[in-house]
Amino acid sequence: MALFNFRREPAAPAPTGATPAQVEAFLKGYSIEVMPRTAEKVEDFRALLPADTRVYIAHIEGTPIEEMVATAKRLTASGYTVMPHFPARIIPDRATLADWIARYQGEANIKQALLLGGGVATPAGDFDSSMQLMETGLFDGFDRLHIAGHPEGNRDIDRDGGDAIVMQALKWKQDFANRSDAKMAIATQFCFEAGPVIKWADRLAAEGISIPIHIGVAGPAKLQTLIKFAIACGVGPSLKVLQKRAMDVTKLLLPYEPNEFISELAAHKAANPAFNIESVHFFPLGGIKTNANWAIEHAGTSGTPADHT
Repeated sequence: MALFNFRREPAAPAPTGATPAQVEAFLKGYSIEVMPRTAEKVEDFRALLPADTRVYIAHIEGTPIEEMVATAKRLTASGYTVMPHFPARIIPDRATLADWIARYQGEANIKQALLLGGGVATPAGDFDSSMQLMETGLFDGFDRLHIAGHPEGNRDIDRDGGDAIVMQALKWKQDFANRSDAKMAIATQFCFEAGPVIKWADRLAAEGISIPIHIGVAGPAKLQTLIKFAIACGVGPSLKVLQKRAMDVTKLLLPYEPNEFISELAAHKAANPAFNIESVHFFPLGGIKTNANWAIEHAGTSGTPADHT
């Protein structure tokens, strides 16, 4: 049973819960995010993750590129599709970007990348946005290029709380996708309420943005951990829900699980096959093993680890 009984906005759709088969279908091909330091704690990824899982490697400011590439090399050798982050604002110049790409490709055969602005306030050098990274042409030849999405807005970009600048950028990226050979997707920040996510996804479709959405989902974690990450990542309305739940001491000590959020989205997807959420992207905030075990338990064959097939 899900921990949270989330409120929904009155105007948002209110899907019913999904069947196990619908949840299994919705979670098929899920992706997950790691960092070099969290990956080091995993002895054997093949005992946890399904074969061919896409594994993003988050590049936090200050992480040496050597650690990023070593993690990518290990995951590739284990049979996983690896997608490192390229945060524009921590890359000082074109030469550094070219060097990173050459290392990833030469040592780990990387052909996919997540391009994003990055969470730092002041750019380290020449780049401020994922669009500038795309314009370099250095990612030509990549099979996949993913970009960031923010269903609850991004005040670092739209400081007035709206979405005008973000929407303009997404339309630019849609045009880029139309003329690019690379497959593209929007990987979003994690969210906790299905209704607003459905409204946001439908809004994008209405604006002519057809890039598939990979919805961010917070993996099982303690409520305190979740609130800490939500504050750090700028999660908006969902954070208020978590803070309200934290007032209930009986639930403060219980782990959060994304059952209800995923069930509602899976039901909506089953009822609306053209709905533009294509996949689930997990943020394993309570640990990679904890997240993987949740998927093994709830995702049917979609969660079966590579070594258990």
